[in-house]
Amino acid sequence: MTDYLAVLTTTDSAVAAAVLARSAVSARLAACAQVDGPVTSTYWWQGAVETAEEWRITFKTTAERYPALEAHVKAAHSYDTPELVATPITAGSAEYLAWLSAAVAP
Repeated sequence: MTDYLAVLTTTDSAVAAAVLARSAVSARLAACAQVDGPVTSTYWWQGAVETAEEWRITFKTTAERYPALEAHVKAAHSYDTPELVATPITAGSAEYLAWLSAAVAP
């Protein structure tokens, strides 16, 4: 298992994305959160294909802090089933990864 993760979610507005990004970083659940968008998402939902404009948030965190970040996103998110996908960070500069670890230390 990797020690570092990039975690992806999406929201329905720039304001919601900014609030979620700031709240996760303020709680030290992520070292940083990058918001981009809008993006167009096409997906199955409740038996139909839907298309929506969304804003993407990428959080950088540690595997140790992931469960708390997941709980935070689920509690704060407006979606019934928010996207939460964690991708391992397999390499990075030693200085950046040390900063990431320190930024999310409880």
